[in-house]
Amino acid sequence: MAWERKVSRTVRVRNEQTVGQLARLLMAISDAGGAVGDINMLTETSMHVVRDITIYADELGQLEAILEAMRTNEGTVVMDVRDEILELHQKGKIAIRSRYPIDSLATLRKVYTPGVAEVCLKIAKDASLARLYTSTSHMVAIVTDGTAVLGLGDIGPLAGMPVMEGKAMLMETLVGLSGIPILLNTKDVDLIVETVATIAPTFAAIQLEDISAPRCFEIEERLQKRLDIPVMHDDQHGTAVVTTAALIVASRQTDIYLSGAKIGQIGLGAAGLGTANMLMRLTGNPVWGADINPEALKRLEASGGRASNLGEIMANCDIIISTTGVSGLIKPEMVRKGQIILALSNPNPEIDPEVALAQGAAFAADGKSVNNVLGFPGIFRGAVDANAPRITHEMLLAAAQTIVDMTQPGELVPNALDKKVHHAVARAVAQKAIAQGIARADYVPYAEE
Repeated sequence: MAWERKVSRTVRVRNEQTVGQLARLLMAISDAGGAVGDINMLTETSMHVVRDITIYADELGQLEAILEAMRTNEGTVVMDVRDEILELHQKGKIAIRSRYPIDSLATLRKVYTPGVAEVCLKIAKDASLARLYTSTSHMVAIVTDGTAVLGLGDIGPLAGMPVMEGKAMLMETLVGLSGIPILLNTKDVDLIVETVATIAPTFAAIQLEDISAPRCFEIEERLQKRLDIPVMHDDQHGTAVVTTAALIVASRQTDIYLSGAKIGQIGLGAAGLGTANMLMRLTGNPVWGADINPEALKRLEASGGRASNLGEIMANCDIIISTTGVSGLIKPEMVRKGQIILALSNPNPEIDPEVALAQGAAFAADGKSVNNVLGFPGIFRGAVDANAPRITHEMLLAAAQTIVDMTQPGELVPNALDKKVHHAVARAVAQKAIAQGIARADYVPYAEE
């Protein structure tokens, strides 16, 4: 499918106005291994038709072959080749804007001097008023050191900025929170903790992002103990919430019940260990885990899991979750009939779902279906709305169950861009915080302005 490809370009072509010319061009793209997305006609005359055609390829070498096939297609002139992804990212994807126009001296005096002094003095006397009179009530720090960015690894904080901007866009678009990327040019755990704790008064919550294991576990734990606002490492808990929701849905479709199933987690980094921990607390049963790092296996055992290996898990477990980043790790012959397999590494899964199903799996999906964007916006919105000092396991389970409840029949998870889903998750998380007695203010559900 087109959206599975890694590289895309928008190509402006001028075709001769003859019957079959577009079809011949599309066939040339296909023969070169390309896929076609949008086709937009720009101008048409009796002699020529100008169109923008979006093409997809697996890698840059293949892309060049596709472009050459288009250039040499008889009756076609390639006028321009644009990388719309790079164009979209130019000057960044987010910006801070004023909520009110400053169009008069009277307004200036209200939002700045001298009027602002009155607000400052109120907050100085009662710090809780900052939640009412400043933007801290809806600002979330998105913090990274760039050591585990997507599947790209340790590429540094600056190279991770486009991902942080994307997270901020999703937060604002889906639940109205103002995500602020914070790039930390250090890998030192003590310095990261101290820095985040020092800037914490600016924010209503802290989202840790793309920080490598095992450092991410210590950083999150220390910040949770030190701060009185929610701190969550999304790679652990956001992924765990959505994966758990997907498994509940899949288990209902296959009659493999989580409470009685043997669950195997292949890969025990941040996402894998976070998912294993959530499933163990949900089911009360140990999760079998495999990882090439002995320390990762020890962390799983310390949480109540069972250290294992790839072969043993594939031979014995009913449910398989894989988050290794290793394409093709699960061989077709390893699949047993009736298993549920979630191969979640992006962009290339450990086994293609179609291959797993052909081998007898009862259910199979990859990371394009199970995406943590379904979790973190609503989780943070709910925690912030309830003014909760932390995000509890029960709040995360409430989020997972809500995602299950919002999933349409025949689907694995809801549409990630459906705002109703995120608002429902936010309400469930906030209500659970209230039920647990940790909400510190009257709860007002999020409503779009």
